[in-house]
Amino acid sequence: MSQHFDQTLDTVGLRLKHLRLRRDITLTTLGDETGISTSTLSRLEAGLRRPTLEQLLPLARYYGVTLDSLVDAPRTANPRIDLRPMACADGSVIIPLTRRPGGVQAYKFVLPTGSDDMMPDLRSHEGFDWAFVLNGTLRLVLGDQDLRLQAGEAAEFDTRTPHWFGATSAGPVEYLSLVGRQGQRAHVHASSGDHEH
Repeated sequence: MSQHFDQTLDTVGLRLKHLRLRRDITLTTLGDETGISTSTLSRLEAGLRRPTLEQLLPLARYYGVTLDSLVDAPRTANPRIDLRPMACADGSVIIPLTRRPGGVQAYKFVLPTGSDDMMPDLRSHEGFDWAFVLNGTLRLVLGDQDLRLQAGEAAEFDTRTPHWFGATSAGPVEYLSLVGRQGQRAHVHASSGDHEH
């Protein structure tokens, strides 16, 4: 891990403690609301434990803050490179959450309302992808599967399998995407659904 990455993780605990104290809630209350044990929350706030994505997501949702503001990822050593949202011609917005060489890259995607009968343009490339739906319905075409993922659902797959992401006519969709190259995967402890081999 780089020094910047270490420093970023080390400051998450202070941010979490500040958010909790500002709301005047106990660790017990926070644990009940997020499903995270009070001992784990205490260790996170004290900086004795590094947070995982599975812990940060419910905390960010409970506090009503974005993941990037919670983590406050460093911009990078190069001031010309910035983690600003990128607007695309099709109305979608891509928000980089990390910008570091190698490793797993994190993005937030916001896609406008789509068309259910749209013929997707499937792409494939080296790597591995993990997607988590924050709001709305995400259409994921993966090989010969046409899936609909709802808020709170996740999918992981080898990106050598032809794939495509999009919204449906039900409305816009927001999702997180962790993309790793050369077989790097997000560490997901529990999974539902079939894996592509």
